[in-house]
Amino acid sequence: MIATLHGKIQARTDDALIVNVGGVGFRVRVPTSTLANLGAIGSEVQLFTHLHVREDEISLYGFATEDELNLFETLLTVSGIGPKVGLGILSAAPADTLRVAIAQGNVDVLTAIPGIGKKTAQRLILELKGKIDVSGLGEISELTPLDKDVIDALINLGYSAAEATRAARAVPSNVQALEERVRVALQYLGAR
Repeated sequence: MIATLHGKIQARTDDALIVNVGGVGFRVRVPTSTLANLGAIGSEVQLFTHLHVREDEISLYGFATEDELNLFETLLTVSGIGPKVGLGILSAAPADTLRVAIAQGNVDVLTAIPGIGKKTAQRLILELKGKIDVSGLGEISELTPLDKDVIDALINLGYSAAEATRAARAVPSNVQALEERVRVALQYLGAR
């Protein structure tokens, strides 16, 4: 029904935007990756959208690319995954990482996402393994115990789980000391 929105950002919250389109403000929930890459209030934005209609609520979800929208809609086909959980999944990990983890059956990568337990991760893999296109994507590595320690440290410093996971994955594998890994991860977060 509403496929895209093109307008000006009127307001921002932790998980949503108000996009002014021709004098009408649309509240659009977006993943943190999209929110981080958008401009300031007053700047132009174009979002690919999914309109979710329930008996008691109508919600609009927006994404920077059609690829993210398609993955979001694919996640919604899994039993037990609603739009809020789907948005949380896309906020915690890049779309390519999710695709490869599902295709490889990598439960550890999926359970590192906040709100995804082992049973939900297994259900995602079971129901989506044949539906996810991973052509052209490489393999992803599992989180090491050191990565998990870095993530815990960053979360304790106030970063979101999604930010902490991305930063931990950005640390080169040759950096072995925990303190040094945390420092490199903080530099990564500071550069963004």
